[in-house]
Amino acid sequence: MKKLLFLILMVSTMPVFAQSVSDATIQKRENRRGMVLKEWNTAVGSKMPFLDHVTTYDSLGRKIEEIEYANYGQKSRVVSEYPPNSDVTAKVTREIEYNDRDKVVRIRKFEYNPDGSKCRQLNYYPNGKLESVKVYEYISK
Repeated sequence: MKKLLFLILMVSTMPVFAQSVSDATIQKRENRRGMVLKEWNTAVGSKMPFLDHVTTYDSLGRKIEEIEYANYGQKSRVVSEYPPNSDVTAKVTREIEYNDRDKVVRIRKFEYNPDGSKCRQLNYYPNGKLESVKVYEYISK
């Protein structure tokens, strides 16, 4: 009986939790509409800052590109894709990772549970062959 009550309680509170997370996500995305965020670093003993990361957001406030820099230039770049004609609440469906020479090194595809939590991440080589699968398991305490 206790297990059944716990399960009913968990199921009945899940949409409320998912909705509050969704509201927070929507608010963050609203604040990032069309933004380009540049992160600068300064080495110890130096006064010269250098560009570390550049993150670009689309008109809906979703991250669409993140570039990491090193002292020689671009170190890596990740482009995020969302479902076509989706709204601000859409989750990323695919990420394409590029190396310092702007060549594709990995493609990640994401699958989600009905509550919006990440279920699986499928990692592919540039030729489309499956490299690995990451499974997400959520355990409540």
